[in-house]
Amino acid sequence: MELLSLLSLLIPGAAILYILYRWVVPATVRQALVLMWHDVLLEMLMDRITSSTRPQRILHAVQKNATRGDPCSVVKAIDDYCRHKEWAMNVGDEKGCIVDSVVSEVKPTTVLELGTYCAYSTVRIASLLPPNAKLITLEFNSDYAVIAQEVISWAGLQDKVQLVEGASGEWIPRLKEEFGVETFDLIFLDHWKDRYLPDTKLLEKCGLLKAGSVLLADNVICPGTPDYLDYVRNSPQYKSKFFKSHLEYTQEDDGLEKSVFLG
Repeated sequence: MELLSLLSLLIPGAAILYILYRWVVPATVRQALVLMWHDVLLEMLMDRITSSTRPQRILHAVQKNATRGDPCSVVKAIDDYCRHKEWAMNVGDEKGCIVDSVVSEVKPTTVLELGTYCAYSTVRIASLLPPNAKLITLEFNSDYAVIAQEVISWAGLQDKVQLVEGASGEWIPRLKEEFGVETFDLIFLDHWKDRYLPDTKLLEKCGLLKAGSVLLADNVICPGTPDYLDYVRNSPQYKSKFFKSHLEYTQEDDGLEKSVFLG
């Protein structure tokens, strides 16, 4: 009876807190709290408990649950781990379906990904490309790059993907010379959010975009890229479309912005 009495007090209180959180707390504050909880506090706690890093734990989940050489099983292993055990900043399963649809629509043979992390989106995109296609993915964090290369190899996509370690601002001007790529059919932006706009302008300056090139940008609502959205939505050089969705593995509002370069 005491337990029932306690529950009768806690449940209404929890319901009130949830209503306040969803309908009174501003969305930007909720998003910041969610990111702080998942991407800082819980990660630090798990790192301490397991004496490993989140990318290492994701790699372990892939090696334990995915079939070597099967990209779909790699994606599923990461999604299952991140949805049921530990959140991570992949594009995720819900927005991943939007990425898949854009890749299938564009049918790119040259792809640039800015921000590899653990290669989740790299594997999703590369698995949909034709045999002669080239995907270059840039990752600033050397620890992430090591894990990402392992995931790419486990998926059997190492011959289709070129992982480059370093800052996007330093590498973008070198891409033509280093890799013999004239322009990109598709660019997926999923790195530092304050780099979306300057890197887009750098891609334009370096002549890496052609009429019809597609920029697909993740996390444009959460944590948000207002300067980038303002630019691609108001520039006569782009035709943009927003795909509403949710922050990876949560119910917080987010989305992808698809912007076609008109030249």
